[in-house]
Amino acid sequence: MRVDVRALGACNRLAEQGAKQAAGALSDLTGTDLAVEVTGASVASGEDLAEAFAGRESIGVRVGLRGGLDGEAVLAFDAVNADALLSLLPGGASMERSAVTEVGNIALGGFLDGWANYLGKAIDMTPPRYFEADGAAVLPDGALAGDGVFLFESRLDATTTDLDFSIYMLPDSGPFRDLIVGKTAPAATAGGAANGGTESTAVPYESLSTFSSLAKKGSANAADNIAMMTGLETSVDVSRLRFVPLADVPAEVGTESHAGTVFKLQGQPSGYLAILFEESSAAAVADAMLPMDPDDPLGDMAQNALCELGNVMTSGFIDGWANVLGTSITHSPPEFVHDIGASTISPLVAKLSERQDYGFVIDTAIETEGIQARCDVYALPDERELARALDRLSEP
Repeated sequence: MRVDVRALGACNRLAEQGAKQAAGALSDLTGTDLAVEVTGASVASGEDLAEAFAGRESIGVRVGLRGGLDGEAVLAFDAVNADALLSLLPGGASMERSAVTEVGNIALGGFLDGWANYLGKAIDMTPPRYFEADGAAVLPDGALAGDGVFLFESRLDATTTDLDFSIYMLPDSGPFRDLIVGKTAPAATAGGAANGGTESTAVPYESLSTFSSLAKKGSANAADNIAMMTGLETSVDVSRLRFVPLADVPAEVGTESHAGTVFKLQGQPSGYLAILFEESSAAAVADAMLPMDPDDPLGDMAQNALCELGNVMTSGFIDGWANVLGTSITHSPPEFVHDIGASTISPLVAKLSERQDYGFVIDTAIETEGIQARCDVYALPDERELARALDRLSEP
């Protein structure tokens, strides 16, 4: 099966619209404002999902989907927030299972309405089933099997209370196949089309799974390089290949102050890579690398240390891509950045948006133990060049 990555990105818009409808329905039910915080489509292996959900305790509901779209959908929230949720619902704690089930029924119904409207076909839901689950058991049976599944994930955040919901949809092949091969893809004003581009962005599904594995390997290499340079034990927390509207990426990075390095990638594929630490983490990592305490936690000495670290991390990140894809990828000298996260990412997104509206995002969280440092890596490759490289990868 060949997947049109632009069509898959456009499908993500449907998920975003559905999440907004779910937020509205839940706001009416609970009397509290809910905002859609993140929506993304990803290709994830069973191993990726197991790691991403490790340590979570969730309660919620799941439903089966039939008709216009086959598969399963799940609404889940952290078990530690159960009391906060129940306090907002009619019946409260005395109606825990039935109240949560009703929430799931309303939210998932709203989420799926946008998909049904686009398809022009009803999507039937099975009766909602309440669950309490640890880790990836929150996902439907079979999600952890095989080399990879498509996962649509939306996170809703309550603005006035400590309450987060997540909606997961794992579509089966069938009607969904027609969407992602581009034959009936949701209309998109892709930057490439707007600029006269006609180059195909369809790639074999197997290549996407391979590249998802490459993203994970590159993240592990980058973590090893941090450990080598700082002497601190470092681990990759999350690494996933996602398809998102580029315009949404800055909001995902957020408004907190970050420091780190930005690189321009040249070769096949070209694009951008940003290595961003939360401000306190950047200062802590730089301090661990320097022989003496700097006068300014993020002054010239610290900036030089972070640039050196960024150079080594970026090389570790992209070398594996080039080896497997059979291409050459180089990167520019590091550009030190210290600003609000969204302000750091926005210029990169703006440059890519001249050619495309949707893109691959490889987001990785790297955690350094001992100093509680966290680093997020955002890789933004050119979708056409990546599609060509992935297409060659599938050739015998």
